[in-house]
Amino acid sequence: MKRIENFDFSGKKALIRVDFNVPLNAEFKITDDSRMRAAVPTVNKVLDGGGSVILMSHLGRPKEGPEDKFSLRHLKNHLAKLLDRDVQFADDCIGESAREAAAALNPGEVLLLENLRFYKEETKGDEAFAKKLADLADVYINDAFGTAHRAHASTTIVAQFFPENKLFGYIMANELESIDKVLKDTQKPYVAIIGGAKVSTKIDIIKNLLEKADELIIGGGMMFTFIKATGGKIGNSMCEDDYLDTAREIIKEAREKGVKLHIPQDAIIADTFSNDAQRKEMQADNIPAEWLGLDIGHESMKKFTGVIENAKTILWNGPMGVFEMSNFAQGTISIAESIVKATEKGAFSLIGGGDSVAAINQFGLADKVSYVSTGGGALLEYMEGKELPGIKAIRG
Repeated sequence: MKRIENFDFSGKKALIRVDFNVPLNAEFKITDDSRMRAAVPTVNKVLDGGGSVILMSHLGRPKEGPEDKFSLRHLKNHLAKLLDRDVQFADDCIGESAREAAAALNPGEVLLLENLRFYKEETKGDEAFAKKLADLADVYINDAFGTAHRAHASTTIVAQFFPENKLFGYIMANELESIDKVLKDTQKPYVAIIGGAKVSTKIDIIKNLLEKADELIIGGGMMFTFIKATGGKIGNSMCEDDYLDTAREIIKEAREKGVKLHIPQDAIIADTFSNDAQRKEMQADNIPAEWLGLDIGHESMKKFTGVIENAKTILWNGPMGVFEMSNFAQGTISIAESIVKATEKGAFSLIGGGDSVAAINQFGLADKVSYVSTGGGALLEYMEGKELPGIKAIRG
């Protein structure tokens, strides 16, 4: 597989699949440009190497063809500022305007195509649609890890038209290198922290981690499914009764494989799901009938902090509680801070999954851990051991 570092872009047009699916406010102003900023090094690599760049992305979920609120033209001016150069815009991604603009592109110039998902063929993985995209350029670069688990035309199918000239961009390469450090090339002790609301969405990851991790910390709403599975009283806390047997199986499997499984012993509970609710701290397996657990308790925080700070490899996927509410954020903050301390002592730490990434950013600690993943669903599927179509298409 060719690498972007040593590819000769001189005189070539590079078709780059980026993830510019960024949030816009009512005035179409970008409220978080981190995905766009992340793509800048890949774009500059091509331009500095004497090539030109054609950028393609989706934005939102348009239902029936073009809709102005999902137009990538809203991103054009901000992208020009990030790249410190003019950006041309084509009001289509495969039509005449796109073909003419791409054909006229000179080295050092950047063209942004209109939203790929204005065509249903994109999400259907249509080969003819992918061929029209491929015809615009000489080389294909996939730098959209967040969509690597989708076999869409622009993320997977298009690569077949570039048998010798298909590459990962820097985001994709860094994601894979970082994730592989917590899946394959791990230093011991390896601590995995899995939180979030539901066991059902994390079963495959947990089972995969039981083959690799030394210690596994469970938190968030899913902890109550484990607690109820072992006979605990959880009051009105979140629980997936259909997964009690699954939780018992995981506990048994962890014991058999010698993985230390840490389930919170205490919890911050509330009488309603509200930041202003009455709250108290008590044993997580003895919660009164009308109360519900919304964060881990201080004994659990203390125990988990000790485990994490001793680790050499750390994976964090999912918060410990309802961190969006300030009165139930302390468990998640304590996890984040202990990961930072371990990282300062030389551990490799990977933060992945939407809520964990939101938390580490909210607490202002993103630059103090080893790597923050940009992929939500893609990261989860890759960690479950699945082969992602967008990655397979490049690796061949």
